[in-house]
Amino acid sequence: MKLKLSIILILLFNVLLSQEKKIIQIIEAGSFDKNELDLPGANILKKNDNLRVHLLHDGMDIWSNYALFYKKNNSFKARGDVVVKQGDSIELYSEKLEYDGNSRKIIAKSNVIFKNNNTTLKTQILFHDRDLKEIYFEKGGVIKDSSNTIKSTEGKYYLENSKYEFNKRVNVYNNDTDIKSFKLDYYSDTEKVFFYGPTVITGQDYRIFSEKGFYNTKTKNGFFNTKAKIEYSNRTITGDSLIFDDLKKYASGKNNVTILDTINKTIIKGNFAEIFKELDSAMITRNSYAIKLLEKDSLFIKADTLFAIGPEKNRIIKGRYDVKFFKNNMSGKSDKFIMNQKNGLIKLLRNKLSEREQQILTSKEISKKNPVIWNGESQMTGDEIHIIRNIKTNRLDSLKILNNAFVIEKDSFGINNYNQMKGIDLFGNFKDNELEKIRLNRNTEMIYYLYDEESKELIGIDKAICSSILMTINNNKIDEIIFYTNPEGKVYPEMELEINEKILNGFNWRINEKILNKENLINN
Repeated sequence: MKLKLSIILILLFNVLLSQEKKIIQIIEAGSFDKNELDLPGANILKKNDNLRVHLLHDGMDIWSNYALFYKKNNSFKARGDVVVKQGDSIELYSEKLEYDGNSRKIIAKSNVIFKNNNTTLKTQILFHDRDLKEIYFEKGGVIKDSSNTIKSTEGKYYLENSKYEFNKRVNVYNNDTDIKSFKLDYYSDTEKVFFYGPTVITGQDYRIFSEKGFYNTKTKNGFFNTKAKIEYSNRTITGDSLIFDDLKKYASGKNNVTILDTINKTIIKGNFAEIFKELDSAMITRNSYAIKLLEKDSLFIKADTLFAIGPEKNRIIKGRYDVKFFKNNMSGKSDKFIMNQKNGLIKLLRNKLSEREQQILTSKEISKKNPVIWNGESQMTGDEIHIIRNIKTNRLDSLKILNNAFVIEKDSFGINNYNQMKGIDLFGNFKDNELEKIRLNRNTEMIYYLYDEESKELIGIDKAICSSILMTINNNKIDEIIFYTNPEGKVYPEMELEINEKILNGFNWRINEKILNKENLINN
């Protein structure tokens, strides 16, 4: 029992010894003096021609021209070219300095310069807690390291992890990048910036906006995940999280990504995107769709994957896999599409048929694979569909369906009756973004249900062939039909025709695929 008590007493004694405050030592001075009347309790230390005042406390050396040393309080006040050195990495210069040896806290004033490794801080007043290993300034400071300059109203430096913390306006800049923020941390050893408030990063050809993320000023890349936006090569990219790499000329985004092309009035959205500046291209996927802003309207285009390729004045947008589009009173589908921003051409294309598919598929089965558009109550299909936009007025100008053009319109009165027209090619014209006229050319055929205008009773079914058919559209319905060049036709009573005689070869009514509105397109 006595042995255990002795061990405890020894341990307590050692703890007390370790907690004993170290006394400030006077190493040398040019002169020593006292003035109890004006400076009670102070040792007045001054330099002379040969010696400066030199004090030491717990591994920290202090030199000055003049010092008041208070032995009882274990503190001093120094002034005149004050120099502080601690180890090989910390140096402090100022005109005035106050130090409390018990609390181990420093207050340096007037033309303060603090150096640690490769970092230099300049300010007018600086606080240093040696126990916490923290430095703090509150009346403006400038920090410089090997690459960056930092200006801020106030800041704190943590020596152990080389971190500067700024909670007010701060500016980090170098020859290539300028960062302005309200709250950020800067690590001087890695030159990385972590920010936690509204921040703008400006490079030579980009600007980044975010409220949370990090940026490496050395490798010029970063990650941004709160209100993130990148202005890059005449594109604006937003998303829940963005990645940016200036050296690789690359950016990407995840979740709720939007790419805005202000020059071409195009918006592309999706849940994952990549932008390659060197290739002048962008790819976006996962519920991706594009919005082409038209005069008084917008064209929505959705695809499994969208690409924007080329410089802004000659940019091409491509979509592949399950392409759909919608605008007011018009929608469509295809395997892929190409939109040329320079000439205003939009192509709706099907995937190329294999040799076997060409041999075994019927006209109806091929029609099922063909691009399709719905204009009001009319359905139009063909091997390839072109929609042309007037680049001067930014309105839809014309429509082309190349090869196997087929037009179907549900009869307004009959339950399973369909007006049908087909030919090799189709050409149409828009007025105020609405289809006004369409013309079928070469080997045209027609089946059309005729009704008495007053009684609305069925007169018969008009079956005709000719070289060309012109149709006028009114209120998104076929209003008038004109036949050109040797038309041949006959009106049959409905009962005289078998079911298969009431449809043209290749007929395929695809109304179940029709896109009814933009919400149906986006959320499908």
